[in-house]
Amino acid sequence: MKLIFQKFIKKTGRIIPVYAWVPLTAEVLLNSVVYWGAMRLTEGRQHYNMTLPLLDERVPLLCWTTIIYFGCYLFWIANYILIARQGEKPMYRLLSADFLAKIICLICFLLFPTTIVRPEIAGNGFWENTMRFLYWADEPSNLFPSIHCLTSWFCYIGIRGNRRVAKGYRMFSCLMALAVCISTLTTKQHVFVDVPAGILLAEAMYLAAEKFGFADIYRRASEWITQRLPAGLERDA
Repeated sequence: MKLIFQKFIKKTGRIIPVYAWVPLTAEVLLNSVVYWGAMRLTEGRQHYNMTLPLLDERVPLLCWTTIIYFGCYLFWIANYILIARQGEKPMYRLLSADFLAKIICLICFLLFPTTIVRPEIAGNGFWENTMRFLYWADEPSNLFPSIHCLTSWFCYIGIRGNRRVAKGYRMFSCLMALAVCISTLTTKQHVFVDVPAGILLAEAMYLAAEKFGFADIYRRASEWITQRLPAGLERDA
């Protein structure tokens, strides 16, 4: 089993560097724990609606923007792998900032659970049914700050100053992150205040990770785990 796993790592090394496997896997697990864990722990508690009538009620419901809302998952995967491929330093800065941000999200979700009143979907077309599926699959909670906006903005700030990444793709990442933020509103999955909260949290934690040395702590923790895995994810695998 160990040999099979090592061969798999070697074959995929051209896409995902060996040093990135543990921190990227930890990121996926943390995101799941924060989102689903908070949702379960706040069941039955009072949730607060932070809808701003003068802003949120003016945002139209656009069912077709579900393609952006769902499509962002591919954007996240592509950019997090891209950032990891630029080297360990930019990867650990981004992922350590992501870790800090997700912990703050968890605290917010637990101490101040939020919700939204979602509209009835009229029509029976493809996009309307896609919207109904979204509402069925995703409960109206864990809204402030928006993890969709947070993670999408991380995808941009992690490469925006990297000249090794094509300028056109860096511009695309910025536009895509903004499009995701807008889609959280036009699908009525979030209210306005959730969006800047996610963006500002990403920016603040990205600065904090570098300023307070948390990126280095995160790197040492990841390497410690890597060295103790039964399959042995050696750096030169």
